[in-house]
Amino acid sequence: MNFKFNRVFIMSGINYIKLLVSILVCQIAGFIGSYFTAPAISGWYAELNKPFFTPPDWLFAPAWITLYFLMGVSHYIVWNKGLESRQSKIAVIIFAIQLVLNTLWSLIFFGLQAPLFAFIWIILLLVAIFATIFYFYRISRPAAYLLVPYILWVSFAAVLNFAIYYLN
Repeated sequence: MNFKFNRVFIMSGINYIKLLVSILVCQIAGFIGSYFTAPAISGWYAELNKPFFTPPDWLFAPAWITLYFLMGVSHYIVWNKGLESRQSKIAVIIFAIQLVLNTLWSLIFFGLQAPLFAFIWIILLLVAIFATIFYFYRISRPAAYLLVPYILWVSFAAVLNFAIYYLN
């Protein structure tokens, strides 16, 4: 029975169950964040003074869906290599921490409407993303490289977050 199960879901070295779980966990984190974001977009956020480099509102959802997908694939690569080593366990724990920090940023910025606190929080998030990339790089370079668009976007988001705080 176990052999048939593994044969169906593990082809060409790809464990489709792990891949699906990794992607879904990241997308769920994004969905939770959007719970706080969506209502604020047409309300509180719409009334804020924003810098000239603020992207259009419609861009955020596809950008984040893509980033969460890349994060899920990155996590899968590390998880699929095994969690036997201390280094792999630390990498996955740091990944989980940054995912929680990411989700809570939406609550802080949009839900609590606290741009200054959100800016401090996003700096912690950037540190956690950098640590994730560092540890993932030691396990799998492709896994680390998949997180580069994420850290670039969050860096931009930090600048945007600070500018919104400053302008308001």
